[in-house]
Amino acid sequence: MIWQIQSNRFDLEAGFEITVQVPQPHAKALLQAVYQVTALDYGDYDHVSFQTEVGTQRFRSLPGGRNAATDQVVEVPCVELSFFVADHQIVKNVVETLFAQHPYEEPVILIRSAWRTLHRAGMDEDNPNKFWNRPSEDWVPEFHRIKPHKSGQVP
Repeated sequence: MIWQIQSNRFDLEAGFEITVQVPQPHAKALLQAVYQVTALDYGDYDHVSFQTEVGTQRFRSLPGGRNAATDQVVEVPCVELSFFVADHQIVKNVVETLFAQHPYEEPVILIRSAWRTLHRAGMDEDNPNKFWNRPSEDWVPEFHRIKPHKSGQVP
């Protein structure tokens, strides 16, 4: 079982993976609303989330909703936002925020029990695969290219 995994490199933390499908123009505002509820922290980082490329969400309106029932399937360009929340009390607040800020009457929100790994600091100071020990790649922001001291302070 996953909670029995022991490692000197990482710890495991139980929580929830939340995924929401949203029309692409609304993704940034929806994520900003989530940040008002939780910083989406992940170890030494915060605002940690993932957004897919634009895909197509499909649905038909059934009788009883705000939209008139339709015979044809509607297609909307959407992205998925996903992030991890450890505290089950915050999950409730995040989902309430998603419902309040999402443009749909019935947004697609999936909540899964999940485990995340959290690194143990100081394990990789000399690891040649880490970004701080190799020539900077395009994805490494300029302000991350300064090698911090082991204390975490920039020289």
